[in-house]
Amino acid sequence: MITYFSSESVTCGHPDKVCDQIADAILDEILARDAGAHVACEVTAMTDEVHIFGEITTTASVDYEKVARDVIRGIGYTEPGHGFDADTCRVDVDIHTQSPDIAQGVNRHDECDAGAGDQGMMFGYACDETEEFMPLPITLAHALTRRLEYVRRRGIVPDLLPDGKAQVTVQYEDGKAKRVSTVVVSTQHEDGVDIDALRDRIVEKVIRAAIPAELLDDGTLFYINPTGRFVIGGPAGDTGLTGRKIIVDTYGGTARHGGGSFSGKDASKVDRSGAYMARYIAKNIVKAGLASKCEVQLSYAIGLSEPVSVFVDTFGTGKISSERIAGWVVKHIDMRPAMITKRFGLRRPIYHAISCYGHFGENAKDMPWEKTDVAAEMRSGLVAKVG
Repeated sequence: MITYFSSESVTCGHPDKVCDQIADAILDEILARDAGAHVACEVTAMTDEVHIFGEITTTASVDYEKVARDVIRGIGYTEPGHGFDADTCRVDVDIHTQSPDIAQGVNRHDECDAGAGDQGMMFGYACDETEEFMPLPITLAHALTRRLEYVRRRGIVPDLLPDGKAQVTVQYEDGKAKRVSTVVVSTQHEDGVDIDALRDRIVEKVIRAAIPAELLDDGTLFYINPTGRFVIGGPAGDTGLTGRKIIVDTYGGTARHGGGSFSGKDASKVDRSGAYMARYIAKNIVKAGLASKCEVQLSYAIGLSEPVSVFVDTFGTGKISSERIAGWVVKHIDMRPAMITKRFGLRRPIYHAISCYGHFGENAKDMPWEKTDVAAEMRSGLVAKVG
């Protein structure tokens, strides 16, 4: 059976990702000074304007405007006249403290038993398609956008501007990835560029450099800047908002998503910490050889520390039942938000580094939730009993 699946990624200059990066940079600045802060920072960006707002309870003194301008400058929006740049855009800040009604459920005398900051369900996923235990379409899409940023910053492809995105369609045969059937790349550029020359450079310097040659063939379709022009981009071309690229941040649509975003939220928000734990569990299950693909759902209730449900789905690839795997997880892995935070060290300023190009896989390879340090224990505790 032949099927096709597509995933997309965006560059650091995409308007939504501009907002995610500002929010996580603010979170990092706060955590560097106040590890116990509660942060739920949102950002919007539009032509010549950034708006920072949300709920932040902290003892830290942070210059939010400076953080925003530094992020924008680091992305590459530095030239006046493009509708958005670090030095001339307006930055508005509207911050208030966390609701005391929420705080009373999160702040407990026993820190280890702190309740979840909200209700919700989080999904984690892993598969054996790639070395990173990630789906191939999103892995290739991220490789393209990282490469697109690389060639822009180093002038390998001249006249590029920060905004851009890529989409990859992978052809599967009986569930196994066989080839890339279609690649779409859209990149912002200076006015007056020769579009045909730009397309040729993108194919040679971006697509063929990022996607393994064995996945491309004479039938692979390339669509580069399909409209023919992409001069107006970034927040000047489309309003940006935190949390609007949650599928890009996770598994490219291969797995389900609970709907909560990550950026700008401290670890007491299970949207973030719970999703990291769900990925950790799923990845260890696949690494242990218990399944070739696995999805884990955790769900929480506001003010309660233990998850109200744990669900494991191995999509028929499991060596043992999903019920038994879930039972082992509940018994051996502490999924209370405070203990997830402690296990992964989530009170550190580590988030800006992963606010673009994915929170899992290659981009987060050094992050603690990407470790497979319980896989051997999991395998010996489950497979040995079956044998």
